[in-house]
Amino acid sequence: MILGLTGGIGSGKSEALRAFGRHGAATLSSDEGVRRLYTREPVKAAVREHFGPRVITADGEVDRAAIGAIVFSDASELRWLEGLLLPLLAQEFAAWRDRQIGAGARLLVHEAPTLFEAGVDGRYDAILTVTAPADTREARRPGARRQMAHQLPEDEKAARSDYVYENTGTLDDLDRYVAELAGQLTG
Repeated sequence: MILGLTGGIGSGKSEALRAFGRHGAATLSSDEGVRRLYTREPVKAAVREHFGPRVITADGEVDRAAIGAIVFSDASELRWLEGLLLPLLAQEFAAWRDRQIGAGARLLVHEAPTLFEAGVDGRYDAILTVTAPADTREARRPGARRQMAHQLPEDEKAARSDYVYENTGTLDDLDRYVAELAGQLTG
């Protein structure tokens, strides 16, 4: 069973991913994948060439905040960055999936914040959207509204998902939900 895990910024999807890991699932985070990609020299070079030196720190690393400021204020720049990163993330996902299946994993959970926007929802057996009211998400991640504007609305993600969890409770509530869902999906 391959579960896609999505939701808007500040919704709690990363906490949900950690909970799935605690409950025996093999997990993969696209956000962590992007961080890894930014350490690859060809990716750094492409980013530097496209955006200029302002997105590279003094120690030669990609400045994710600087890139975020650019791409979340210019949709064409976001499309360019997605064109660079999404194919590489797809390769990473496929290799991870194949390794996990080969190792006998019964539940694979992939956190992909923009899985609907990227058009990759068909690669999953089921999709869980973790959602929360916009004010709650903004309180959890100040400045999140700017990124929210570039993602599908939460209600649309929920309507396209097999499972929806409104994350307005405690971390224990989220953990209980994840434990129950993991049991259903592997039972």
